[in-house]
Amino acid sequence: MKFLIFLTIHFISHSIIAQGFLRVDGINIVNDNNSNYILKGIGLGGWLVQEGYMLQTPMSAEHEIKEEIQNLIGSAKTEDLYEIYHDNYVRKIDIDSLASWGFNSIRLPMHYNKLIDDIYLKTYNEKGFERIDSLLSWCEANEMYLILDLHAAPGGQSDEPISDYGGFPSLWESEVYKKMTVDLWKEIAERYANEEWIGGYDLINEPKWELGEENEELRELYVLITDSIRTVDTNHIIFIEGNWFATAFNGLTPPWDDNMVYSFHKYWNETDQGTIGYLVDIRSTYKRPLWLGETGENSNDWFRECVNLMDENNIGWAWWPHKKIDNISGPLSVPKVDGYQKILDYWNGTGGKPSETYAFDVLKNQFEALKFENCKVQRDVYNALFNSNPQNSTPYRRHTIPGIVFGTDYDSGGQLIGYKDNDYKNTGSSSYNNGWNYRNDGVDIEICSDSKTNGFNIGWIETGEYLKYTVEIEESGNYDFEFRFASTSNSGKFMVDVNEANAIPMTDIPLTGGWQNWQSLNLQNIPLDAGISKFNVRFFFGGFNFNYFNVTSSVTNVGDISSIPQEYNLSQNYPNPFNPATKIEYSISETSDINISVYNSLGQKVLSTAKSNVVTGSYEYDLVLEGYSSGIYYCKLDAKSIEGSKHYNKVIKIILLK
Repeated sequence: MKFLIFLTIHFISHSIIAQGFLRVDGINIVNDNNSNYILKGIGLGGWLVQEGYMLQTPMSAEHEIKEEIQNLIGSAKTEDLYEIYHDNYVRKIDIDSLASWGFNSIRLPMHYNKLIDDIYLKTYNEKGFERIDSLLSWCEANEMYLILDLHAAPGGQSDEPISDYGGFPSLWESEVYKKMTVDLWKEIAERYANEEWIGGYDLINEPKWELGEENEELRELYVLITDSIRTVDTNHIIFIEGNWFATAFNGLTPPWDDNMVYSFHKYWNETDQGTIGYLVDIRSTYKRPLWLGETGENSNDWFRECVNLMDENNIGWAWWPHKKIDNISGPLSVPKVDGYQKILDYWNGTGGKPSETYAFDVLKNQFEALKFENCKVQRDVYNALFNSNPQNSTPYRRHTIPGIVFGTDYDSGGQLIGYKDNDYKNTGSSSYNNGWNYRNDGVDIEICSDSKTNGFNIGWIETGEYLKYTVEIEESGNYDFEFRFASTSNSGKFMVDVNEANAIPMTDIPLTGGWQNWQSLNLQNIPLDAGISKFNVRFFFGGFNFNYFNVTSSVTNVGDISSIPQEYNLSQNYPNPFNPATKIEYSISETSDINISVYNSLGQKVLSTAKSNVVTGSYEYDLVLEGYSSGIYYCKLDAKSIEGSKHYNKVIKIILLK
């Protein structure tokens, strides 16, 4: 009988261990199979703790942002807006998408004031915990671990806006705030003690305070929080961040808990072993894992190098953040709605105060734009994280010859793979990108005003830089090239090689008289072989911008009137059905203003692009519905001639099938 009781107890205890909790095993984080588990996560920055730069506001801290909104629309409407904001910023579709892209964990930055109603009565905000519960259910459905991060502690753990610091007293200057922090963590742990998809507790984000050479006060608070948590929860990992933005671990060793991980942050420095050597030494000495709990805000190339460094050192990571307004460096870019810039101008002191009604309507629209389906998916960003060591370039878009190749659609793969740029990452002393448009590489891209454009052109070109394009040549023969340049000097030169063989020798770029004064440079009878080829467009001496190259068969008589469209036309897209990209072809018979719009089956506009002064000709538009659900959509071309004599519109049915 005693043996059976022993077996029963052993079985129960083993089942508890094997339910799925992450835990520390020496220098590794392991899962329920005792397998080394590498966290590949992302932080939901901006959701429950606002940061001004993500919203492009001059106010940095959350309380400052909220105060300025209240000054515009009043307290009651502000609360209504914040409900919309929090409902839209993170939803199930966000977590589903992050999981589909490869992320296996989420780091949730939390503001204490979303969870605590009254510090003295010790009452808690159930609405805040309901949001965590919903997020946890979405993570569980995707088998993703959720790590809870106290990003803004009572009083503020630093004098930086990221902790929503509002002045004296800080966390470190108030025993009330310290006890409040300890009690809050106990409450959190008690609620989630048995939740297997909680990956752990990140106790305090980026402490930054003069706390003595050995950080005695920081360690003391950490120990108090840990002890409090362990009275109700022995299942979950405790993540400990160092002082000075999670970089200094003086006095935080040796570890005081068996299930504890040291979490560091890494920004704007090199991606070599020397930058993390002291951290690896801590791991080796004290036999506790490391976790890169926050990093990002750099170029795709820096991302690749950082992920490779972490992989080589058996360190998991959480990128930062997943969503910002009008950005290229995160997976999701929120569109800036009409009128929002007017509010930003007012806050920046460069514009008049908008009316209460106007401000409320615009801010509501901007917060509605936070929904995933309204965002632009930056595929190149998450591809850099999950394809961090490419050996060869791959097409960013499909290019066929004959056809047009826009300069900004160079191959994916990064520095020396898909392109070469002289400044391609930020290591603390320089910017990696001058244009901040379209793609998150070192390549400098700006908005283009040429008559034929995908909206962007290559700018800030320097000697030795190049762009690579994978193209499909339909048949062997001689071809004519039209290159489109804008130049402020007569010293620029370029050349093209195809499959490493010289195809177009070094050629002078003409002076056009301005950065957006575009001219064509035509080169004829260039022999090309059928099949897949790699084009390298190489640049020298700078002083010019590059838009596209257009390739046509040399046998074509470009002066033949039959090649000039005699009427407006919108052709059926191809492929159709498509996933997620398709090509829209249309013809313009007179110089016109055009608008291409896409509507869902409910008649709601999901995408629109407008161009002015489009000259007579035939055009292609690459339509991408990344992140939209399968179904029937409608594409409408609306064209109005400049002279106003003709107005044309046509609608075609297109099918997105995933």
